[in-house]
Amino acid sequence: MLLLSDVLGWSAAEVATSLDTSVAAVSSALQRARATLATLELDRGQVDSKSEPKLDLGTATPPLASALLERYVAAFERYDVDALVALLHEDVTMSMPPYTLWLRGHDAVRSWLLGRGAGCRGSRLLPTQACGLPAFAQYRPAPEGGYRPWSLLVLEGSGERVRRMTFFLDTETLFPRFGMPDLLPPNQASDPG
Repeated sequence: MLLLSDVLGWSAAEVATSLDTSVAAVSSALQRARATLATLELDRGQVDSKSEPKLDLGTATPPLASALLERYVAAFERYDVDALVALLHEDVTMSMPPYTLWLRGHDAVRSWLLGRGAGCRGSRLLPTQACGLPAFAQYRPAPEGGYRPWSLLVLEGSGERVRRMTFFLDTETLFPRFGMPDLLPPNQASDPG
């Protein structure tokens, strides 16, 4: 809830609708979450010494290699589904908040990309970062030419494979926050960063 509210800027009513709960429950949960965060000494990576033990930051997922990101962008923009799936961990997950779509594994992702996801064919990706993770502003071809915003794609990895792909679809809110243009010209080239 905190991420939806404080990071994505959703109102308590929008969060409540998305999570099928009440505005009062969301407001209460947000209040508790913010109070908990206020007790953290985030710059030192630990909780207030009166309460919990130190947070274990050593288990963070290692960053994805730039060569892997370059191959991912190239495969995605060519819409080479086999090459793309080869870059994914066997237990990869894919989601698209706020939709309930949640896929796991090569077969499920491949089937979706070749079916309902085929509208992403011809997309362009512009590199950015979200919460320290590699991310891309995804633009899909527009009927009038050029490319229109579709999603903010955040990738998480494990070694030399992509473990999680999350496509955040609220581009109207997110793209301005990430400094992304609202239209790409037809000749826009990608750079995986």
